Amino acid sequence: MKDKNSHNFGIEGEKIAKKHLVDKGYEVLEQNWRFKKYEVDIIARHHNFIIFVEVKARSTSDFGEPELFVTKKKQGFLIAAAHQYLTEKDIALESRFDIVSVLQLNNTIQVKHLEGAFYPSIK
Repeated sequence: MKDKNSHNFGIEGEKIAKKHLVDKGYEVLEQNWRFKKYEVDIIARHHNFIIFVEVKARSTSDFGEPELFVTKKKQGFLIAAAHQYLTEKDIALESRFDIVSVLQLNNTIQVKHLEGAFYPSIK
């Protein structure tokens, strides 16, 4: 169960991730964009891509790196939300799914940006 502090660190992690993306030249289009019960943490544009970003922030790596917590089920939710976003906004650019992991170890913050972290599967 998440306590208040982990929730606050999650919010802080999203701010850190956004700054990281902006510093790399990404244009942030949306934050916490919702479709039904799904949410995309950050939607950005970089060159000719629309990037759907899942942010995972952890204050410990005791249970694994933060990016390992983006499950296949979560990926499916992000893909469904991305499809809706692209349709709703009538966007024809190529899309990509990234993960930004924010890990606090002692008093240092480590940011890892995994570009193209996963792809929609063909059914």
